Amino acid sequence: MIKLIRFIGLTLIVILICLLTCCNSAKRNSIPAETDNIKINSELKSELKAGFSVIPITPEIPDRWTDVNNDAEYNPKDGDTYTDGNGNGIFDPVWIAGFGNRRAANGIHDDLWARTMVIDDGRTRLAIVSLDVIGFMNNCVNDVRNIISQEAGITYLIITSTHSHEGPDLLGLWGKSFTKSGVNKEYLAYVKLQVAKSVEAAVKNLRPVYLTLSEDLTGGIPLVTDTRKPDVFDSGLRIIRAVDIKEGTTLGTFSTWGNHPETLWGKNLMITSDFPHYFREGVEKGISNGDSLVLPGTGGIAVYLSGAIGGLMTTSPEVGIKDPFTGEEFKKPTFDKAQALGRQLAIVALNSMLNPVERIDSASISLVARSVKLSLDNRLFKIGKILGVLDRGKTGIKSLWTEVAVFRIGPLSFVTFPGEVYPEIVNGGVMAPEGNDFSADPVEVPSVREMMPGKFNFVLGLANDEIGYIIPKSEWDKKAPFTFGRKSAPYGEENSVGPETAPLLHMNIKEMLLELK
Repeated sequence: MIKLIRFIGLTLIVILICLLTCCNSAKRNSIPAETDNIKINSELKSELKAGFSVIPITPEIPDRWTDVNNDAEYNPKDGDTYTDGNGNGIFDPVWIAGFGNRRAANGIHDDLWARTMVIDDGRTRLAIVSLDVIGFMNNCVNDVRNIISQEAGITYLIITSTHSHEGPDLLGLWGKSFTKSGVNKEYLAYVKLQVAKSVEAAVKNLRPVYLTLSEDLTGGIPLVTDTRKPDVFDSGLRIIRAVDIKEGTTLGTFSTWGNHPETLWGKNLMITSDFPHYFREGVEKGISNGDSLVLPGTGGIAVYLSGAIGGLMTTSPEVGIKDPFTGEEFKKPTFDKAQALGRQLAIVALNSMLNPVERIDSASISLVARSVKLSLDNRLFKIGKILGVLDRGKTGIKSLWTEVAVFRIGPLSFVTFPGEVYPEIVNGGVMAPEGNDFSADPVEVPSVREMMPGKFNFVLGLANDEIGYIIPKSEWDKKAPFTFGRKSAPYGEENSVGPETAPLLHMNIKEMLLELK
């Protein structure tokens, strides 16, 4: 009862703050952050060049703290104490994104990275960056575009996030409280600079290459679960390998898979990129059993990107992962489990690269990119924008701008989504279960991969934005009676822009793919 009274009181305070600040905020954020639309169609094959780079974005953590009651929340009222590492007399937290508020980092387990692949056909130069962060908003992407030197010659920049739940908050939702942003502005500025450096370094590393395409569409299935019906996955692992034509060495690999990097779960206090760290290490250096190298690595720089992870796709504590050599099964969220998952996935990738399914010696790059205006129907997101917890730059209170892109590199086609798209939108299987809030038939049909041209299809999630979950409208389920016999509303809608998001993005992508063809 006391908790309920506190919640009601806090809610009233938030509403009052909103009423007092809404007018000023609406005026301040009335300009749409629209980016230029791009359309490049080319059928003229030519030599390809590729360049890779890896630049750290690991935060500094000056202070350490003692979690007295082991709740993974820094709270002096619980008796939590800290060590003033930089001697400034105050606690300097690095708030970890994902799960809950007040999760202050207590050290660094492994570095976080900006990993970049640049691909060039002599006319068009694409840069694709993968960040070990929860998300990177569209206004931040545009900031990076303004930082990168013109001499780098980037035609189009894509910045994706692995969506790690074990790194610093770059969205604002996981600070000291839900009314306080968890973003450290100095760190965010540092990340932007590091991303720009990563792109420019990859450009300097451009070499003539041929590409090989490998894929394993089933090997990753046992490593992930779908926590919301219908059971549809994006469990296929797809890999591009860029090989220096003159030297015969691997410059880098580019891999996509659909799973939340949250194996360490909500009580981990160490900064880490989670299982992608072990996956990339395994791909680059190989897999060893003790001192014996069992499977050689590719060398070069491994770039890992998240695919369709909505739904949500996860390796939760209920999912057991076995060590590839000892057979020991890990369920509890530990670094041993994250390592086993990353190594298992790396073995799938390395084995698939032993027998590539396609070699590309020359190709052309075609690209269509556009800005899309979405209706913002999430009340909590609106409050977050008004309070400055969610800072998307100069955008309106009732809407937001994002962007999507589709592109081709020879027989390879790519679609970007600006958030956590549900796999059924990508791979098919959208349902209209009884009890959905709109009594709607499936809208997001045909599936995205069904519309994509070329032999091999890559879907890049959390690309150039993080707008939350992208949910099929016919599966939207906030009101009783609930779908699939649930007793309560499923998770997802509370972290989605709104029910019209998926239909609008699907419609735009459909139009853009027709333009691309």
